[in-house]
Amino acid sequence: MDIQSFHRREKMLALREELIAVEEDKLAGRTGCSLDELDAYLDEMIAGV
Repeated sequence: MDIQSFHRREKMLALREELIAVEEDKLAGRTGCSLDELDAYLDEMIAGV
């Protein structure tokens, strides 16, 4: 695996961890950001991959 693939994989794993944490918060009844804020955040994360 080349270094670019490794970094891309690490970023995707970090995003997955973030999404799991958000889902756990949702299941626990905690509120977070609005859908627009989440959409903007995910766009930033995907652009970084």
